[in-house]
Amino acid sequence: MAWYRKKLYDPKSKEAFKVSRSKIDLFIECPRCFYLDRRIGVSRPQGFPFNLNSAVDTLLKKEFDIHRKQQTPHPLMDSYSIDAIPFQHEKIDIWRENFTGVETFYEPTNFVVFGAVDDIWVDKNNTLMVVDYKATSKNEEVNLDAEWQDGYKRQMEVYQWLLRQNEFKVSDTGYFVYANGKRDREAFDGKLEFDIKLIPYEGKADWVEKTLMNMKKCLDTNEIPKASPTCEYCKYINKVNNATK
Repeated sequence: MAWYRKKLYDPKSKEAFKVSRSKIDLFIECPRCFYLDRRIGVSRPQGFPFNLNSAVDTLLKKEFDIHRKQQTPHPLMDSYSIDAIPFQHEKIDIWRENFTGVETFYEPTNFVVFGAVDDIWVDKNNTLMVVDYKATSKNEEVNLDAEWQDGYKRQMEVYQWLLRQNEFKVSDTGYFVYANGKRDREAFDGKLEFDIKLIPYEGKADWVEKTLMNMKKCLDTNEIPKASPTCEYCKYINKVNNATK
């Protein structure tokens, strides 16, 4: 789809504006940071790349792609009694590409919304299941209980919404393939070993469209919104401004 703009948001423009899944999360985290990013062009400082996490993602995709090609269940599915196989579709590689992903035109906001999935599984009823890969290294069992992991959950819910907008039948239940690097080995020996855990999550994507409408209202105003009280970036800027007055 080449008809959306790649520039900053202009309220007077009639062209569709592209909004990524991560920008939806940015708006939820802090409307001020979102406005500065998409309307003014001042983005948050970039974090360091998670290259090890990216390597785990890449290798997991290669592993599941073997079963996608053969149309057989991955052993992880069998061990958790999930009657599904990796979904084979002509656009699967596009859907997993960061700057394309699964996309839809949401007419009420004139947004092209997109997000890159890690994987999609399908059951015998042609119902799709969104799958997201995560990697960490901690002594305790991995779960989704931390408040900061709410972003993971929203991420999956946006993907579920996007696929439904593309007229697919999508299960509310998605899965996190969580790789936890083992720390109890006697030595590194040039390799990391992981425990892999499959965590189901029941998504509720009913918030997505309301949030998109609120994002539209935010971008259409000429006033910079107030910062979220929990935004560490805005707190830092305020402290710097106060210290340099």
